[in-house]
Amino acid sequence: MDRGGGFLRIPGLALARSYRRKDLPRDLTAGLVLATMLVPQGMAYAELTGLPPETGLYTTVAALLAYAVFGTNRVLVLGPDSSLAPIVAAVVLPLAVGDPASAVVLASALSLITGLICLLAGYARLGVVTELLSKPVRIGYLNGIAVVVLISQLPKALGFSVDAETTISTLIATVKAVVNGEVVLAALVFSVLTVLVIQVTKRLRPGAPGILLAVIGSLAGVAFFDLAGVVETVGALPQGAPAIGLPRVDVDDLRTLVAGAFGLALISFADTSALSSAMAIRSGGRSTPNAEAKALGAANILSGLVQGFPTSASSSRTAVAMSVGSRTQLTGVVAAAGVLAMLLWAPSLLADLPSATLAAIVISASFVIFDGTAVRWLWSVRRSEFMLSLGSFLGVVFVGVLEGIVIAIVLSLANFIRRAWHPHSAELVRVRGLKGYHDRERHPEGETIPGLLILRFDAPLFFANAPTFGRLLHDLLEGASRPIQRVLVAGAAITDIDTTGAEVLVGVLDDLDRRSLSFAFAGLKGPVKDRLKAYGLYDRIGEANFFPTIGSAVNAHEGTQEPKG
Repeated sequence: MDRGGGFLRIPGLALARSYRRKDLPRDLTAGLVLATMLVPQGMAYAELTGLPPETGLYTTVAALLAYAVFGTNRVLVLGPDSSLAPIVAAVVLPLAVGDPASAVVLASALSLITGLICLLAGYARLGVVTELLSKPVRIGYLNGIAVVVLISQLPKALGFSVDAETTISTLIATVKAVVNGEVVLAALVFSVLTVLVIQVTKRLRPGAPGILLAVIGSLAGVAFFDLAGVVETVGALPQGAPAIGLPRVDVDDLRTLVAGAFGLALISFADTSALSSAMAIRSGGRSTPNAEAKALGAANILSGLVQGFPTSASSSRTAVAMSVGSRTQLTGVVAAAGVLAMLLWAPSLLADLPSATLAAIVISASFVIFDGTAVRWLWSVRRSEFMLSLGSFLGVVFVGVLEGIVIAIVLSLANFIRRAWHPHSAELVRVRGLKGYHDRERHPEGETIPGLLILRFDAPLFFANAPTFGRLLHDLLEGASRPIQRVLVAGAAITDIDTTGAEVLVGVLDDLDRRSLSFAFAGLKGPVKDRLKAYGLYDRIGEANFFPTIGSAVNAHEGTQEPKG
């Protein structure tokens, strides 16, 4: 059984067959409300990627329809995402070299490749790859993305443009332009008011469409004050549905696109899987990473076929859909139909919308991405993980969003290796009034067992930490202020012993033989014992010296049970 869903299983068909008629009014209402938010938001995120505004709407429609058919979560909403847009821009714009048409084709190809990677990952059951990004590193990465997004939109929000390639150079150029008096006052007013409307609405009425209110207010302001020629506006969108076709790119560009697609797949998969799981728990449903990878793959593939760009799940849009009563993925279908209707019959509806308003919508999204509370929490509970988060953040801001993905993964793996390299260990003692055996450092009042040294090692014994294990045992024996006859290793946490670990263990046994001391394991798991048998160490230690618990080993040592051999 494939827990991620069979090859021909289409969740949307199962939903259609079991659809409850009483959910229809709520889904229709939620879909229409969602569509009003998705139009300006999709256009804003398209401009963030450096693409024409309509491509954001094409992406929105494709993501909603694909997930309605292939998604497993009843309320999740997919679409253009502010955390992916800087990555898309970093991959596509250098290859497009200023050609908008070429940028659209490259972004579509990038979406297709991202979708194929997600699809293959789902069928190969590689949902665990999202765990390459630990929580602290993910927090730092997304906070870095938030800063990149904010700085990239500042010039447009202030009514001018700058020629800069990096985040820091963009910030410097923006400051210079402000000092030189290049700010367009009307654009600044639209930006500030848009951010205020969105943020205030979110605080006072979390479910209210603040973005829609800001858009309506901006259109009214342009019309009332006749500002169409004063501030830059979006202009009319191309009329009609997007053309369907395979994007054609040069072979020389494929290497860059594939590398970027792997990063996009990892980030979007991690976000979608986490959000889907959270929404499933909240709604009483079920979500599996592999099924979500397939649905995300389908959404990206369809987006690539309709001149869209890579997509992901959206917590803000999902929250809006749920707040206005969404019950099933029919909400997404209705919202997609609403967006398509505007493209078909009212492409000039937002022609006079200031570009500054779109920039402010994106800036507001960056506030959502940035998680200052989590950073403060990391600082207070674990400084080492705060430093990891900070390293990931600085990598994104100062090195780049693509390089930041690599930095984030490397930091996560380095943190894992660091912990495994020097795992926690403890000499165990008895403590009056407490059951079991406890860390001597935490309980200095504890009593040692005469003649017995008990060591707990809390990690697999492998090449990186095996020498540490050997040195630790040697130091404990050398520093013991009492006679020792037996060494007992509490091995419940030792889930594996590799060949290097076996080599170190041989050295430990040789050292104990020279000291005329015996050796025993307590709580060692069956598969690890099998490893020791393969290495020829099980018989050397002696079957009688493998105990199920520390207590049984202590009893044997104290004479209540004589060990054999």
